[in-house]
Amino acid sequence: MDSDFSHAFQKELICVICSNYLVDPVTICCGHSFCRPCLCISWEEAQSPANCPACREPSRKQDFKTNILLKNLVTIARKASLWQFLSSEKQICGTHRETKKMFCDVEKSLLCLLCSNSQEHGSHKHYPIEGAAEEHREKLLEQMRILWKKIQENQRNLNEERRTALLWRGDVVLRAQMIRSEYRKLHPVLHREEKQHLERLNKEYQEIFQQLQRSWVNMDQKSKHLKEMYQELMKMCHKPDVELLQDLGDIMARSESVLLHMPQPVNPELTLGPITGLVDRLNRFRVEIAFTWEVTNHNIRLFGDVRRLMFRRGSLNSDRSDYFAAWGTWVFSSGKHYWELDVDSSWDWALGVCKDSWMRKNSTMVTSKDIFLLLCVKVDNRFSLLTTSPLFPHYVEKPLGRVGVFLDFEAGSVSFLNVTRSSLIWSYPAGSLNFPVRPFFSTGHR
Repeated sequence: MDSDFSHAFQKELICVICSNYLVDPVTICCGHSFCRPCLCISWEEAQSPANCPACREPSRKQDFKTNILLKNLVTIARKASLWQFLSSEKQICGTHRETKKMFCDVEKSLLCLLCSNSQEHGSHKHYPIEGAAEEHREKLLEQMRILWKKIQENQRNLNEERRTALLWRGDVVLRAQMIRSEYRKLHPVLHREEKQHLERLNKEYQEIFQQLQRSWVNMDQKSKHLKEMYQELMKMCHKPDVELLQDLGDIMARSESVLLHMPQPVNPELTLGPITGLVDRLNRFRVEIAFTWEVTNHNIRLFGDVRRLMFRRGSLNSDRSDYFAAWGTWVFSSGKHYWELDVDSSWDWALGVCKDSWMRKNSTMVTSKDIFLLLCVKVDNRFSLLTTSPLFPHYVEKPLGRVGVFLDFEAGSVSFLNVTRSSLIWSYPAGSLNFPVRPFFSTGHR
């Protein structure tokens, strides 16, 4: 009866995925429990919602907490198995007739307490085997958690970089069309400078795309190495206590070395080439803009919305900067108008034009079709440029100093200039704008 009970008890502590004692057990919403590492690997490629490996019931993926009760019961079961192993005649010291309870870290062997204190083994490092195996298993599990986070981070970076590459390639194509259009306004026939500008753009595009391809290869290789190391650690965790201690070797050192030199995503950024005569042409339509109706921090969620939509990040703490927004006193509905704004002291800023109705919506609808803005948003210690209508990232260098805004009602377009470089940041296609607008400016100062 005792034997049957013991067998039934131990069976309940077995993971159905790996058929070993549960390691870092977690319980999912259907009530079944598994090793956390086994579940992570099982669900890694599963579509959402994932299915329970035991009953196939859909289960929401989430950050499960360790089932402490199950973990303690597994520890008791392991100890029982260990004592059963140690009580065998083979594990009785032939010299002192005592049970071998100590583990020699130098010889990777079991010793009785008297042998471990002998002159022969006195200089060696010894552990009581009962606690040593669990201690090392916990260290292995902690390293696995670190590895798994890095696996997920590396995969996110790879997915994001591939997504970025698609957007970036589209941006380059649109940018080439935009540059051709601008040169046609300045020079009716093909100009040598235009040809050189486009050749430089194409060369830079090729170089950056090659960097992206190399980065993808590095990330794929890193994921492979991380997963191989993770599975090796998991296999080690599942070993019986004595085998675990005997086979540890340098596995921890090797797992730490795998974490070194994690590949970082490539941030494609094109250099804006100057267009001779661009600023001079637009200065003919120069106007001075007066701003009013200033609002501050709590009313402005513009940059937080952009971070959430484009970068999957929440708003930064408001105490990191003082936000304010202002609208121009003039309403434009015809003609051509050009003005410049200084953004050099700002770390988040947005400028352009908006419809009067957008002003009454608390500046939160960044996806609204009523706004034509160029935004600069700081994320993870780097700056990203975007435009609205629709919200779209631009992979070009951040302008320093003054940014120009050119409002052209004849073409129904808005353009943004890097004044310092005399280059075009972005120009909306003709026909994009067909309603009266006010100038808009928002910034977060350092």
